Amino acid sequence: MECTQPSENLSPTQQPPTPESGEPEDPRDEAPDGSDTVVLSLFPCTPDPGNPEPDAGASSPQGNSLKHSTTLTNRQRGNEVSALPATLDSLSIHQLAAQGELSQLKEHLRKGDNLINKPDERGFTPLIWASAFGEKETVRFLLEWGADPHILAKERESALSLASTGGYTDIVVLLLEHDVDINIYDWNGGTPLLYAVRGNHVKCVEALLARGADLTTEADSGYTPMDLAVALGYRKVQQVIENHILRLFQNNLVPDDPE
Repeated sequence: MECTQPSENLSPTQQPPTPESGEPEDPRDEAPDGSDTVVLSLFPCTPDPGNPEPDAGASSPQGNSLKHSTTLTNRQRGNEVSALPATLDSLSIHQLAAQGELSQLKEHLRKGDNLINKPDERGFTPLIWASAFGEKETVRFLLEWGADPHILAKERESALSLASTGGYTDIVVLLLEHDVDINIYDWNGGTPLLYAVRGNHVKCVEALLARGADLTTEADSGYTPMDLAVALGYRKVQQVIENHILRLFQNNLVPDDPE
């Protein structure tokens, strides 16, 4: 994919960040060997013309970066040992959460009561990082430990929006079970549903709609979820939205049972 420059609006020429980790619906890209940088961006990329409608996928994110070891790449490749102990000892609680290093993460949390919701310089908590990188078990552990899923980062990024951006449906469901705002919006006017549509994450769109996500919400660019699906040619997502609207109409047309 060829990434565009940051823009203020969420529009058909944009797509939200796709964090690389965990198992999104249909990952297509993998960090190159020797990479020492994991990048998480809230800015979009232009879909590959040769593959206009992927079912879902992970694009190479762009933007502000988080420096750490090659743990993420090694874990993606199935290596049993993801990093040397000395390397893990040097990682922050946010990096450990993003990489799903549960043992070391637990050790960090035992060192202080205020670490579970500690923000980094961007306002990202360990839960936000784990959600963005698709670390389901880490998300589950952090929630059980008492992490606050309602916290917003400096630009109103949320764990739910970033999980939706990556198409991590299981994490989206976990967060919704903790009563997070399903229609939370960020600085771009983007909601979890808008980002799931923009990423062409069909299952994630289905999960959000089934749980009451608002189809009428517009991004700052004026696009609704259906507008984005149609403009980008994401036919499967469009069909999911159309079927959902049809069910809503059918439910409204069913007469009440006579008393």
